[in-house]
Amino acid sequence: MNAHDRDFAGADLATLHYGDGEFAVLKPGRFVRCAVSGAMIPLDALRYWSPVLQEAYAGPAEALARWKETNP
Repeated sequence: MNAHDRDFAGADLATLHYGDGEFAVLKPGRFVRCAVSGAMIPLDALRYWSPVLQEAYAGPAEALARWKETNP
């Protein structure tokens, strides 16, 4: 398996610190989990996260759903 394989069965879950517009890798891995759906998000596809809640989202729909939950 190399870095371009898309089979995540044996891959590690990364740990990230989410900042404003960027994230730092605390524990290397190939993906993170969406905080709303639980979907695997490859690090190179990660575009949505919350620096306040320190969680990642698979897409804009999940990010909006979490925002609505936390901002009534």
